[in-house]
Amino acid sequence: IATISFYMLVTIKVHAVIQECILDKINRYLQLSKPEQSKFNESGQLALFYLFSFIWGASILNAEEFAMNLTSFWKDYPFSHMLFQEKFFYICQIAYWLHALPELYLQKVQKEDIPRQLCYICLYITHISGAYILNLQHLGLILVVPHYLVEFIFHALRLFYFPDENMQKGFIIWALLFIMVRLLTLTLSVLTFGFGLARAEVPGFSIADGNFNTLPVRIGCLGAVCLTQAWMMRKFVHFQLKKWRERDKCFYTKYITYIFPFYKTGHEENIGNEENVGSILVSSNVRTSSQVPYC
Repeated sequence: IATISFYMLVTIKVHAVIQECILDKINRYLQLSKPEQSKFNESGQLALFYLFSFIWGASILNAEEFAMNLTSFWKDYPFSHMLFQEKFFYICQIAYWLHALPELYLQKVQKEDIPRQLCYICLYITHISGAYILNLQHLGLILVVPHYLVEFIFHALRLFYFPDENMQKGFIIWALLFIMVRLLTLTLSVLTFGFGLARAEVPGFSIADGNFNTLPVRIGCLGAVCLTQAWMMRKFVHFQLKKWRERDKCFYTKYITYIFPFYKTGHEENIGNEENVGSILVSSNVRTSSQVPYC
């Protein structure tokens, strides 16, 4: 606990340095509104963290070759003796997400954004701490590394979206990777909890030995992973539907703005004729729907 508290304070200091030396200067240059500044600061901090954590976690996977052998997720469980870099990785992860709680106040996050951020912060703390305490660090590491890669891509795209809104292709790539990582997470979790650990099940867990391989614990862990993935997919689908509606509305508004001066100057007799306007909108949508910008 003392170690986590120390690195939590270090993270708060690093967070403040990044905010003052990098993000605030970019904010002044872009002249963003307050809601945009809040989202920009959030994505800026998270993008750097996700990139650093992805590189660090991938280097551990490469050094220990966990990803090359699926049985390493459950073979020789419990993994009571962690390597230093793996243990340090988990300590820093827990410290970072714990530091994010007071940062909600220190960064003066808007009230409407607090529930959303508080939700994913608590999910990170719960899942990472659970993997660390239950000695499931191998599975936790292989799941968190691709997840951090997808999250880094999303927040990096959102950073570039503020100065340049033409980032539709990038978000399409992110959407495909997001779905693939969700499927990977579910597959590895079912293999580990449903098949691998089930072969070495114990009647009761032992805190002294660090062995929690009991049926209730496995069902609880698998259920938590499945519910989290389902919740993330629900948020993802809602996000995509919202963007599609905004894009259609953006196209309709731009076309109405373009077409009405034409009716005023050359076709006054057609003003108010909804059938003519509707037919032109439909025909134009067929021709130019592929050129609609990402609004």
